[in-house]
Amino acid sequence: MVFSSAIFLTIYLPLFLILYYTVFKNQRSLLILLASYIFYGFWRIDFLMLFIGATVFNYFVSIPIQKAGAGTAKARKWVAIGVTGDLLLLGYFKYFNFGVDSFNALIVSMGGQPWDAWSVILPIGISFYIFHCISYLVDIYRGDAELLPKFRDFAAFVALFPQLVAGPVLRYKDIAYQFAQRTHTWAKFNEGVMYFCAGFCKKVLIADTLAPLADMMFAKSDPTFFEAWLGVLAYAAQLFFDFCGYSQMAIGLGLMIGFRFIENFDHPYISRSITEFWRRWHISLSTWLRDYLYIPLGGNRKGKVRTYINLLLTMVLGGLWHGANWTFVIWGTLHGAVLALERAIGSKGKDTPYPVLLAWPITFFIVMIGWTFFRAPDVGVAMDMLSGMFGQQGYAITDAMAWQITPLMLGTLVIAYLLCFISPHYVRMKSHYEAGWAVAMPVWQQMGMLILFITAVAKLIAQSHSPFLYFQF
Repeated sequence: MVFSSAIFLTIYLPLFLILYYTVFKNQRSLLILLASYIFYGFWRIDFLMLFIGATVFNYFVSIPIQKAGAGTAKARKWVAIGVTGDLLLLGYFKYFNFGVDSFNALIVSMGGQPWDAWSVILPIGISFYIFHCISYLVDIYRGDAELLPKFRDFAAFVALFPQLVAGPVLRYKDIAYQFAQRTHTWAKFNEGVMYFCAGFCKKVLIADTLAPLADMMFAKSDPTFFEAWLGVLAYAAQLFFDFCGYSQMAIGLGLMIGFRFIENFDHPYISRSITEFWRRWHISLSTWLRDYLYIPLGGNRKGKVRTYINLLLTMVLGGLWHGANWTFVIWGTLHGAVLALERAIGSKGKDTPYPVLLAWPITFFIVMIGWTFFRAPDVGVAMDMLSGMFGQQGYAITDAMAWQITPLMLGTLVIAYLLCFISPHYVRMKSHYEAGWAVAMPVWQQMGMLILFITAVAKLIAQSHSPFLYFQF
């Protein structure tokens, strides 16, 4: 089940909200837990059992951590046990196939016989709920949050269906208190509805329209200059509006039931450095990597060289978190290397380390190069696209591709980048988010949002499916 599906919009969500606001307040965590398990189990029951098993394991590991006391040696041992178990689970399901394929490629290159191993299916959302479990254990160990006394509250935190399968990545310390102290008001509910509608429109009207254009160009061998850039720009916009749209829907659903999640995007394509880009793109992941990986590695406390290594290692591991493929390793390495370079040449404390007039073009170009590897199914396809982007395979769009590019695709692409580049100068999402931006919207704007939402629902019904890109990560 996905947010952009008829069964979710017409049956699951209305029924859940009706039940949520009719049950007793002390039973709402239990309802969230059951509803989240139904939401997840709609895909596969066996992986729901794996999910529940991981939840139980982390809860019982957290108890001795709390008893031992924050920062103690005994608590550290239990954290090590819990985090190791979580990473082993994630490693097996996410990287077993990648490891076998890489091993077999090496063996075959040396003249040996490949290992005929079994294939492992990747459970949806495992990267997100494992990160939530790790943050729970570490936050208790650090003393940043207290142990949830009831198992159902912890299980509801891990399983919270709005962000279960594609984020945002929640840190336990940021949301633990909301299970006991969150408020429910009509203003917050209305804000959530507007957020959900805005995200839904971004996903269905923009991302889904651009998806065929990006797929078409990345599937073409030897793309020309304009074909390659058209494909990369289409994918960059598709990815942003798909993931930003999903995050807004998740935030909106959270607001409908009283939770306020972290904002996940802040107009990333206007960034003037990669350092700034990671303050604006997938904010929940970048802050998680900073707090639970970069800082434990030593952060910037152990000298310049170690800082550069920590930045690079954090981003390489962040790339691997996105997927078990060498393309993600290269993507993470690229971003990590540029982050280290920007730190070395003095981005800290400045708006950008680059000349003012070149800052945005340089940053945008690096991001597009990175997205080429992020989207390509393998390194060969990525290099083929890069050859096209640098004009090594001709320039004009071929006749075979031209007839497949519709005015709707091109028009949507233009609108997408107008929203990316122009809207930040008129709409500051963070300030509006903190102030309850949807509540302050004039009635005519809310009506306009409703019309767009109805249009998006009609488009959704007309198309065969609408998967979210980040489900694969």
